[in-house]
Amino acid sequence: MARLDRLAAVKEVAQLGAALGRAFPYELIRAVSHQDDTTLNQALARLVDAELLYQRGVPPQATYIFKHALVQEAAYQSVLKSIRQQSHQRIAQVLETRFPETRETRPELLAHHYTEAGFLALAIPYWQQAGERAIENSAHLEAISHLTKGLELLASLPNTRDRTRQELSLLTTLGLALIATKGQASEEVGRTYTRAREIAQQMGETPQLLLALSGLVSFHVVRAELLAARQVGAQLLDLAERQSDPALLLVAHWALGHPSLFMGDLGPARTHLEQAISLYTPTQHHSLLRLASFPGDLGVFCRCFAAHTLCHLGYPDQARTRIREALALARELAHPYSLALALGYAAMLHQFFREPHLAQESAKTAITLCTEQGFAYYLAWGTMMQGWALADQGQDAEGIAQMRQGLAAIQATDAALRRPYYLGLLAEASGTAGDLEDGLAMLTEALAVVARTEERWSEAELHRLKGTLLLRSKARRLELAVSPSDSDYCALLAEQVDASFRQALEVASRQQAKSWELRAATSLGRLWQSQGKRKQALDLLAPIYGWFTEGFDTADLRDAKTLLDELSAAPR
Repeated sequence: MARLDRLAAVKEVAQLGAALGRAFPYELIRAVSHQDDTTLNQALARLVDAELLYQRGVPPQATYIFKHALVQEAAYQSVLKSIRQQSHQRIAQVLETRFPETRETRPELLAHHYTEAGFLALAIPYWQQAGERAIENSAHLEAISHLTKGLELLASLPNTRDRTRQELSLLTTLGLALIATKGQASEEVGRTYTRAREIAQQMGETPQLLLALSGLVSFHVVRAELLAARQVGAQLLDLAERQSDPALLLVAHWALGHPSLFMGDLGPARTHLEQAISLYTPTQHHSLLRLASFPGDLGVFCRCFAAHTLCHLGYPDQARTRIREALALARELAHPYSLALALGYAAMLHQFFREPHLAQESAKTAITLCTEQGFAYYLAWGTMMQGWALADQGQDAEGIAQMRQGLAAIQATDAALRRPYYLGLLAEASGTAGDLEDGLAMLTEALAVVARTEERWSEAELHRLKGTLLLRSKARRLELAVSPSDSDYCALLAEQVDASFRQALEVASRQQAKSWELRAATSLGRLWQSQGKRKQALDLLAPIYGWFTEGFDTADLRDAKTLLDELSAAPR
């Protein structure tokens, strides 16, 4: 302040520069200053000589930078608030009139100056625009800051219909950024979209209601509130059909497709997802980001979910085609969140196919991308998949540690829910490493979550894994058997193994999940083979294997073929 006071003749220029920001271009301070060019240049030169400002370039292309943020703050605070507000008002007006491109390229700048000028009604739309632009650039933390600022300012305005409409727009945009950074199951996401739905219903704003409903679908799905998700999805489809808008119909089919998959309703899931894919074109990317209240591209997302659905239904080659399409589309769009999503689902698909090297490759790429971009949910997912790949390749300790780390992080973004599929992966790895009790405890927990949430898509595999770990427990108990009670217990375990495999088979058959059914039939067939029931095993496995028309290079089909050959060659 003392140094500024000694430069009293040019202090006003320093104060105006401080209102412009830590760095400001010559052409902008020239446009907002009341001084002529000569006087302004002399003032700026004196501030540079005094080492209060640094200069880069030569006017009119020069840029000036305050030596330290505290220097800028000192200059800024040395002006009366009313004078500062006048300066910010003039800066905002000059930016709008003399530099109109700022509206598109730096809306947050206009938002800041109108806010500091006290013109809140003019500032809020620019905060909205700045948030939308940040989301388009995948700068989601920046978007949250802009949109939250807009909502804070809105609270001080009179309660009018226009204010309520503006709040609704800010909320539906904020939801996108919150999903990307905090995960779809975040309490903040739920509060944001619930408030948006309330406002939209009160005001009769159908387009905004559609945004709120689609956001709530994602929220409920990731929290495993699947019945609620499907109910919201049905409401969304009803609204979309009444609007007769292909883009809205795409969103509605997406909104019904993915909860159907999670619930194990594979037929309806495939129908909805394929309808959504047929309605999609890449030119819709930016509009659908907004319309779906989802930060990922719907063309990418639906292809990923269709890939998983096709895999479970027994179409491995078609599943691989869909996941390749998803990855190619995400890269073509150059959209980081969509690519992170596609990589996560690709790693998961490789896990289904028991391809640890490919799963690890996709997971590693996803981890790098998510770390750079701050995508917490898919970072946790990638960590889990990488851990499985390591454990499956014999690195039990490191793999299980990563899986536990990933599971804890997923749990943090999934509203403290431990998902059945992830618990099943960890249970299998623990059992393989010799900790059968821990593995069986996790499977018990996973099946309890299935019953509570209706998240049934991995239910058949959970029962099969339970049978597998019980079979290992029986083998271990037989090795240690020293009394008749041990033999009785082993007989009981044998019954439980058979029952678990049969339950896996029944669930998979009911869901038309041919891949899970084949895996369960192979496990049960192996059990019966060991018990001398070769004909029963062959009669069980042959028709299921014979149903398949593709995917014969997958581990499951190879295993089934090996067992069939053994059963066919052996005397019955």
